[in-house]
Amino acid sequence: MSKRTPMSRPRVDKYSLYEAAVQCVDADLDFCERVYARANGAPLRILREDFCATAAISCAFAARDASHLAIGVDLDARVLEQATRRNLSPLDAKTRSRVRLLHANVLEVTQPQVECVAALNFSYWVFKRRADLVAYFKTACRSLRPGGLLVLDAFGGTDASKASTDRRAIAATTVHDGTRVPRFTYVWRQAHFDAVSHDFLCHIDFELRDGRTFKRAFTYDWRLWTLAELRDALADAGFAESAVYTDGWDEDEKEGDGIYRKRVRVENDGVWIAYVVARKAP
Repeated sequence: MSKRTPMSRPRVDKYSLYEAAVQCVDADLDFCERVYARANGAPLRILREDFCATAAISCAFAARDASHLAIGVDLDARVLEQATRRNLSPLDAKTRSRVRLLHANVLEVTQPQVECVAALNFSYWVFKRRADLVAYFKTACRSLRPGGLLVLDAFGGTDASKASTDRRAIAATTVHDGTRVPRFTYVWRQAHFDAVSHDFLCHIDFELRDGRTFKRAFTYDWRLWTLAELRDALADAGFAESAVYTDGWDEDEKEGDGIYRKRVRVENDGVWIAYVVARKAP
């Protein structure tokens, strides 16, 4: 009698799980293109993704249109290797030629000038001192063509500044590089928050249905910046204006509707997520 061959388990890694659970690449790009076109009356063609990690946004932007150029910047050479393998290499040769990955410090890159700099997934919160945050915003401003945009995201709310754990079931999906990801549970753990410094320590865990776990797959040692602090810092960095965008509320689904609109005031709910968009003078 032959032995039963066990069913093979899908080969997934923490980057695939992250892209499936956290990143909304198409939604982020739709937003960047919409606000840029509205601000400048022309389509967005040149985008830089700071703290790009696997460069999913850069590669997806280049793939959207033959006129698109994308630059991804990250300080971690190992994660840029992942970016090349996972998201750049699968593209056709012409699309690959329109993506440039830079192993560099975002505080030091100002050329070539682009139309939009995107620093998403709260990545810039690695800057804990205001002087460092303003320095980064100044570098981003110098990196932009006249009328260009810096697009950030931020979150907050009454539940953001305390230790907590949030678990969310993620449906099976296929991420941008074609990897098939099975159903799993995404766990966001806010391990510590200091009310004086706003130092903020968080972890991401992944739990697969077959028993595999990725404990502390990602750890973030951040400062939790408020929207008012961010807008003040952007003004000091030389941006002509900035605005906050949040989504509306779907009463039937009891969740956000995913449509981000410019807001003057935002209710401080338990948790909210916003885009902050700063524009360089035309």
